[in-house]
Amino acid sequence: MTKQTKIVAGLLAGAALGAAVALVLASDKNDALKQKASDWLFGFLSSSKDNLATVGDILKNKIGKVNA
Repeated sequence: MTKQTKIVAGLLAGAALGAAVALVLASDKNDALKQKASDWLFGFLSSSKDNLATVGDILKNKIGKVNA
């Protein structure tokens, strides 16, 4: 896969995910579904933030070892 193909695929996947989330959150009929979607999204973002912090710490340690 070329770099441009990966970028286009990522953009299309992001657009599809955004559209799906918008449809779920825009419907007035399913408050329980809205709550589940928002809980899932909050959990996903929280775990992503934690994972990125861990990766950042690992990288800082590796760079520190290389520079030492």
